[in-house]
Amino acid sequence: MTTPTTPPTPPARGRRRAPSRMERAAGRAAALQRPRVLLALLLLLALTCVMLLDGYLRAEVGGDQRVRTGASASDVPDDVLDGGPILSFPGGQATTVSVPDKTIVLTFDDGPDPTWTPQVLEILEEYDVPGTFFLVGSMVSRHPGIVRDMVEQGNEVGVHTFTHVDLSYQSRARVTREIEQTQLALAGAAGITTTLFRAPYSSQTDAIDNYSWPVYEGLGEDGYTSVFIDTDSDDWKRPGVSKIVEWATPEDDEGASVLFHDAGGERSQTIEALPKYIEKMKAKGYTFTTVSGAMAAEQQPQQSQQSQQSGGGLQAAHHPATGATRYEGRALIAAVAVAEWTVPALSVGLVIVGVAVMGRFAMMLLLARRHHRQRNRRRFSWGPPVTGPVSVIVPAYNEKECIEATLRSLARSTHPVEIIVVDDGSTDGTAEIAEALGLPGVRVVRQPNAGKPAALNNGVRHARHGIVVMMDGDTVFEPDTVRHLVQPFADPGVGAVAGNAKVGNRRTLIGAWQHIEYVMGFNLDRRMYDLLRCMPTIPGAIGAFRREAVLQVGGMSDDTLAEDTDITIALHRAGWRVVYEEHARAWTEAPGSLGQLWSQRYRWSYGTMQALWKHRRSLTDKGPSGRFGRVGMPLVVLFQVVTPVFAPLIDVFTVYSMLFVDFRAALLAWLAVLGVQLVCAAYAFRLDREKYRYLLMMPLQQLAYRQMMYLVLIHSCVTALTGGRLRWQKLKRTGEVGTPSGTATGAGTGTG
Repeated sequence: MTTPTTPPTPPARGRRRAPSRMERAAGRAAALQRPRVLLALLLLLALTCVMLLDGYLRAEVGGDQRVRTGASASDVPDDVLDGGPILSFPGGQATTVSVPDKTIVLTFDDGPDPTWTPQVLEILEEYDVPGTFFLVGSMVSRHPGIVRDMVEQGNEVGVHTFTHVDLSYQSRARVTREIEQTQLALAGAAGITTTLFRAPYSSQTDAIDNYSWPVYEGLGEDGYTSVFIDTDSDDWKRPGVSKIVEWATPEDDEGASVLFHDAGGERSQTIEALPKYIEKMKAKGYTFTTVSGAMAAEQQPQQSQQSQQSGGGLQAAHHPATGATRYEGRALIAAVAVAEWTVPALSVGLVIVGVAVMGRFAMMLLLARRHHRQRNRRRFSWGPPVTGPVSVIVPAYNEKECIEATLRSLARSTHPVEIIVVDDGSTDGTAEIAEALGLPGVRVVRQPNAGKPAALNNGVRHARHGIVVMMDGDTVFEPDTVRHLVQPFADPGVGAVAGNAKVGNRRTLIGAWQHIEYVMGFNLDRRMYDLLRCMPTIPGAIGAFRREAVLQVGGMSDDTLAEDTDITIALHRAGWRVVYEEHARAWTEAPGSLGQLWSQRYRWSYGTMQALWKHRRSLTDKGPSGRFGRVGMPLVVLFQVVTPVFAPLIDVFTVYSMLFVDFRAALLAWLAVLGVQLVCAAYAFRLDREKYRYLLMMPLQQLAYRQMMYLVLIHSCVTALTGGRLRWQKLKRTGEVGTPSGTATGAGTGTG
């Protein structure tokens, strides 16, 4: 039977059909969403870059901790190996300078450190003694204020590389990068650059070997002065204060470049030994200077002596940073400050999210088990069997590939049904196909293209029975689906029933991933929400409603893109109960391409946010009708919006931990979470009697498919925050989901 309306005029032969209103709107929506997609990707990229920067500050990727020992020094000139601790290359010729007698050059490595360096500076200022600090660039960028104070106090600074690696193992490009990045950090922190350099893991000049010598030569050609030591306090060994003072003292009134450490570990013994050492050396008639002061003493003894008496060096090694370098350095300092704040904050936030997610998994398993046992008891009954006829509404827009399979599956229903096909302005002959089938009990209602909510409302108006079943035009039912679906209506308090939607086209990789998601992510959730009496969504593919309840809440609204979530929440707020019927199975055609999948999930997630915002006042609803606001709304917001938004950060943080913290521990943690998810998925598959072999694809799903779902949600959040709007969008269908028979056949089988 057909409800007469004016059919659309077919396009003239040979003419190109003008796009429909919905097609034009979809095109405009797609054009508007592209910038938002880019913004979502840029946000995630920016956060990834911040974390990579923070990791780089700790160590280069891979954390190169190699230290070369015992290498030959046959290529190193003897006068360098036996010379003074200060090595420069004036005119391209290697020249060493010794510290004058009765003179100490106090040098400190591995800083700045926020705990120990300020204490060292305080001691130096108290005794009016200058120091030369060889700074690690990553530490400079993290503690620029300390470096600024250091320079303003009259101390000298030098480069100690950016990540404290043994440069003899590194390429020339890596050496250059280590130096330039440290100089950039110094420019941003104190507005200077320096010509002093000390290589990590170097001590006296006799430690130079054939591998490190080219590094020193190259730096010398660039104008750098390499600084070694005469005396090592070995304070990093923490041998005791007296030993540190003894080992740092030169013999026979000789001058010396002396090494202490103001960072790199626990330095309380250094802090205690330093004033004792200064007092001891001053008592022996020693003066203190910087590296530049020691070099000047060789050339201008008188000027150097005057400088030493005043307690400061000439600081010829420092040069004002150029404008561009200074601004680049400040940008680096600012970026590091953001990273230093972001990563710890993320760590705390992700711990909270992780605990919440693990708690949700535990709650899902417990409640799903209880739900299954409760609903499958022999004595369980909703009440007297529901045997009266029901109306099945099939909204259809350009469903020519699927409509025949959908209607034939309904015609085989073991429960009496009337079938109402609402053709929403299709241009592909969907209505004509439905009519030509000649199936009993099928009515075709035509309407101009107005969207899915309008089509469903039109179907409700034409329905003759008190219970209406709503399904998609690309879905097929098993013969017993409707019978199972309507039995909960024996309870007069039930206003709607959610069915068990299954992915029919699961043979492809994308289909298999969605199959896992449907079984675990949707149906396991619905069992939990059913027991908690706060079901958030009746799936569009299969749901049943009391016609009275639908009319009471005003029908399907087009205020949101998730009309199914919208009406489900509205029913809760009107005092109706919404339940889940696991035995009512429907086989739907899931999107077959990444583009189609993105469009569908984008609409779902954005529509869900719209529905939650629309019903935000449910949080203050009182009485039984306020249960969704008290329980369901917080759960949905937490687990369908907040935690999924943070989920990509968990993956990024996992990679960060593998690269920069502890690869093995991070990998084990990721595998443990995957194991928990596999357990939940396996239990969900058991409840739905699905084949476990699909779970073999779950690790790959976590690495690829899940990331896409995260980006979709982030995209939806950006759209919501920027005030964007979308329309109901039609996905491309292939009609490959066959009509099930018994437990289904072909692509729609439950056995896979």
